[in-house]
Amino acid sequence: MGFATHLGPWLLGTVKNTTGTTSGTIRNMGATTVSQSANVVFGTLTGTAFVLPAGAQITDIKIVTTTVFSAATTAKLSIGAVDFTTTGTITSVGGISLTANATTPALFLNVGSTDAIVTYTLAGTALTTGAATIIITYSVRNSDGAANPTATQN
Repeated sequence: MGFATHLGPWLLGTVKNTTGTTSGTIRNMGATTVSQSANVVFGTLTGTAFVLPAGAQITDIKIVTTTVFSAATTAKLSIGAVDFTTTGTITSVGGISLTANATTPALFLNVGSTDAIVTYTLAGTALTTGAATIIITYSVRNSDGAANPTATQN
């Protein structure tokens, strides 16, 4: 199977525009959900994971550890140069979820009007082992955060 590239938000549903007030006549289209991931290892504790498209609405952030780090390791993500998440501590193989911190919940709803670079920082004492994958799931939307076209747009 090959890869296909599509630009812009994809909307799925059966009713594009509201024409009435009953089920089947009210717009039911929604933006598709996608994800990006990046592998990190104990030797590279800071770096760029990937870039989220402008207007993206984040629905989930996970760090899945596949090889336990040799010491407790904290994980922090920054999106668009803003420390975005509460810090999660990795102590074993498995997954942890990260959430928006108290000052940035709006970024969960819209990462901004330009593409947002996602960087990570892992901190542990004298790490000699460890591997994890950062996964962010999000809805693709217009750069202004709109997920619905106007009635006159296709």
